[in-house]
Amino acid sequence: MRYMKSALLITIASILAVVFIMPLLWMVSISFKDDIEAILPNLNVIPDNPTFANYSNVLTGGELNVPILRWIFNSLFVGIITTILVVTIDALAAYGLARLDIPFRKTIFSIIVSTMMIPSIVWFLPLYAEFNSLGLIDTYWALILPYTAGAFGVFLLYQFFSSFPKEIEEAAYLDGANKFQIFYRILLPSAKPALWTLAILTFMGVFNDFVWPLYATNSDEMRTLTAGIAIMTQGSYVNMPNKLMALSTVATIPVMVIFLIAQKSFVKAVTQAGIK
Repeated sequence: MRYMKSALLITIASILAVVFIMPLLWMVSISFKDDIEAILPNLNVIPDNPTFANYSNVLTGGELNVPILRWIFNSLFVGIITTILVVTIDALAAYGLARLDIPFRKTIFSIIVSTMMIPSIVWFLPLYAEFNSLGLIDTYWALILPYTAGAFGVFLLYQFFSSFPKEIEEAAYLDGANKFQIFYRILLPSAKPALWTLAILTFMGVFNDFVWPLYATNSDEMRTLTAGIAIMTQGSYVNMPNKLMALSTVATIPVMVIFLIAQKSFVKAVTQAGIK
């Protein structure tokens, strides 16, 4: 029965893996097809005549003369800067709420966590009105600031800092370390898996976000890659699925690379959270 149960679980996991992987394989397959083969009603995963012309076309702007490379730069720049800010601010906030003697810290933490229950779309209109009144629409500030200091990061790191042994912290106090030194030299190195997890999820969320960058930018030079793809689907590329799939493939590469690099820390953080 144990072997049958294991075989059943492996079968179910394999089926789910195929379900999730097939759209990705289909996207990559179409990106290597020529204009004629891409619109034919066939299910060939391997193109008859593979070509890199679609990637060359989209990376140089193609027939629409759009700044694809600038969109890629914007997405990477916004994602990296936002990730650094989120990890820094959330780590400091979580440490203060978990380890420092702050009045009403549990109440403050509950209020911060409760904001996670509010759908993000509810904040969309007042957030846009606020940035518009400040004249920040179509700037990097509008693409970066709304994501910083997220409640999820505070919640994630708060759990880790709360479970950190007090004996180690007290020993550091006896050795003459102050609160910032304990935070910087002891807690942060120990929290690397949790920090990596927060960084990965933040970068993926910002890089893949679509709605806010689409409305927070007006010029082609300030659009992110996801917003740019949305604009291109409304142009002449709507009849060129191979070029759209090539652009979509390019958009997935940074996120996949970062996840593959940091997956060990991600898995370790999830495992530690489960043990605790």
